[in-house]
Amino acid sequence: MGDTTAVRVVRDDREPLVIIDSVNKHYGDLHVLNNINTQVGRGEVVVVLGPSGSGKSTLCRAINRLETIDSGTISIDGQPLPEEGNGLATLRADVGMVFQQFNLFAHKSILQNVTLGPMKVRGLSRKDAEEKAMALLERVGIANQAQKLPSQLSGGQQQRVAIARSLAMDPKLILLDEPTSALDPEMINEVLDVMIGLANDGMTMLVVTHEMGFARRAADRIIFMADGQIVEEATPEQFFTDPKTSRSQDFLSKILGH
Repeated sequence: MGDTTAVRVVRDDREPLVIIDSVNKHYGDLHVLNNINTQVGRGEVVVVLGPSGSGKSTLCRAINRLETIDSGTISIDGQPLPEEGNGLATLRADVGMVFQQFNLFAHKSILQNVTLGPMKVRGLSRKDAEEKAMALLERVGIANQAQKLPSQLSGGQQQRVAIARSLAMDPKLILLDEPTSALDPEMINEVLDVMIGLANDGMTMLVVTHEMGFARRAADRIIFMADGQIVEEATPEQFFTDPKTSRSQDFLSKILGH
């Protein structure tokens, strides 16, 4: 692991799973992604930090083409993102997404929410899908809620269902876009604990979050964004103890300074 500049960490010990090359995105006059270049290695946990409006969520959503890009390329496992059609459906099966809002099917049980994708997309039998779903619900600590509807669960429990639903597809990568921001404070840790468990198990993850404790504990690498650009990339130790740019220093002083 070596630095090519003061603010960039190059990971040469992991095979890249996601490569983002010269990506630009505009909303009208707003340059929301400005020449983004980075990658995510297999088994790596990358945490994206930055102030509101810095482009973090747009970058996360661009990786599975929930947001289109204006120029540049994004490739996953050696394949460029497909424009549309079956290729895009396959990509989305391989790239799990966990949102701020849980996006569960309100009229389906927790078990049905988790089995739907594996049965429809992966072709699993109901029996196999249910066995897998119950194992995953056990893993995230809510197997006893399997027959309930989402509305009967707390926000933290619903988000854990959403994570189990992503895992049920055996994704190569999970994207988590502010997964705790809609939760009450007492529910945040139960979701972060599941995410830390995934990180420890070697799941490849890109996480947009404001949770500095999670970033310190679970990230292999921090990407700090501001004004649509990657300002700094570093290990958590480097970023939190010795940030190299004034923009990073200012952000950390506001977040951690009181």
